[in-house]
Amino acid sequence: MRTEETSVLVAGGGLVGLSAAVFLSWHGVPTLVAERHAASSPHPRAVGFTPRTMELLRAVGLGSHVPQVPPGARLRRARVQSLAGPWSEETPWTPRGDDGPPDEAPAIEYSPCRGAAIAQDRLEPLLRDRAAELGADLRFGTELLTWRQDDDGVLAVLRTGDGDERQVRAGYLLAADGTRSPVREALGIGRGGRGHLGTSRSVLFRAPLEEYLESGVSQFQIDQPGLQAFLTTYGDGRWVLMFADDRERDPDTLKSTVLQAIGRTDLPVELITTGRWELSALVADRFASDRVFLAGDAAHTLPPSRGGYGANTGIEDAHNLAWKLSSVLSGVSAPRLLGTYDAERRPVAWLRHDQIFARADHRRFTETPGDAGTPILDEEAMEFGQLYRSAAVLTAGEELPPAARPERWAGQPGTRAPHLWLSGDGERLSTLDLFQRGWVLLAGHDHWAAAAERASERTGVSVKCRRIGDRLRPREPEEFLRAYGVGQDGASLVRPDGYIAWRSRDLPARPAGELTAALAQVSCAALAPAPSR
Repeated sequence: MRTEETSVLVAGGGLVGLSAAVFLSWHGVPTLVAERHAASSPHPRAVGFTPRTMELLRAVGLGSHVPQVPPGARLRRARVQSLAGPWSEETPWTPRGDDGPPDEAPAIEYSPCRGAAIAQDRLEPLLRDRAAELGADLRFGTELLTWRQDDDGVLAVLRTGDGDERQVRAGYLLAADGTRSPVREALGIGRGGRGHLGTSRSVLFRAPLEEYLESGVSQFQIDQPGLQAFLTTYGDGRWVLMFADDRERDPDTLKSTVLQAIGRTDLPVELITTGRWELSALVADRFASDRVFLAGDAAHTLPPSRGGYGANTGIEDAHNLAWKLSSVLSGVSAPRLLGTYDAERRPVAWLRHDQIFARADHRRFTETPGDAGTPILDEEAMEFGQLYRSAAVLTAGEELPPAARPERWAGQPGTRAPHLWLSGDGERLSTLDLFQRGWVLLAGHDHWAAAAERASERTGVSVKCRRIGDRLRPREPEEFLRAYGVGQDGASLVRPDGYIAWRSRDLPARPAGELTAALAQVSCAALAPAPSR
């Protein structure tokens, strides 16, 4: 059997697998995706993608292809008897707490991006095309049949729909093969969490219901005698009605139930397809096993939520892992860098798991009204303010919270590098536009450029020093210093994923020495001997 070779084999070509292919290929990593289905699912599934996800897509050239929601828009839900009937109340995803800014405070712009309301079956083709443009080898209708790993890589057998089998030798295997992940099962990795919550059925349909969206509410909890269901729109004329039971309904019953949820019988309704899935909340005990990694639903199955904690968490998994695989495969970083994937992403999955059940939307699954001891974190904290603790971050101590509103942070290592608008050479750009390709040192002092050059020479890790305040100017001179928590002579080292790895508040006596030591540690790179004087 002929053996092909690739750097990373991705099992699963859904949302997370395709995202992984885009991010890996963006970093120049040869990637092969094996997806057993011939195309995307006929059911749209996820529809809401967060501003953080849009930041990641923007960086790889997809930002202009995905329409963003209007400024200030939030996902709103109401309890109703039917669309045309009485609306009893609107329920917030995150109750207003004491941690947020006062009502009279000016709005804070956390990101150059807004969220996107695009159906998953519309987004996946965009990811597929971009991955192919970047050089990924995408094979649909191809199943991962068997695999085994050794010290040097993974040997897999793929089978196409016509029965043809071929071997693939890969450096690493990324399992994005869903909640029932055969790869995870083969590894014997268990899962914890709330567990199985129930079995749900749904019907996807098309109907002219735009008038009911004019108030800005797009999700509806149907509450009437004989019908408890959930109704929402995909924003393209398609709607989905979800049932809380596992009862099969024939087409006539489905259509009459849809009309019952709408509250009218004078509208045309086209049934498109039906769905059935297990509602569960489970997080894998490990996200990695030697040369095999879990991402998306294979790593964490989270019930649908207004926070978008399922699909968006999986996309961020892929993004976190891609630059690390690139660095290790290129020989710049030691394989121990890959151990930081589990250290950083598994706590995020657990945080989002717990936050889902602390909120009213999913409180019916808890034994008590709300989770005692689980304080609700607001949307900005969960979206932009989560903290990474790992060997790829220095000084992210246990005294720091797992997440906080972005304005509560001040450039601490382990946090997402803040967005600020910069101007220079006649253009306007975000600090986020400086990241994603490689390591970046943000500084306001000329001495740091020489330090970055020396650190790059001794570690083999390319670091680009960007001086803030010279050609790149923030709106206010002190804005950068406040946001990144440094003094006039300080510097902040930002990883390829846009997270801060290290900072120096001021200019140390030996800036090159301190930056070199820090960079070697957080990048897991070997340190070459210092040149003799």
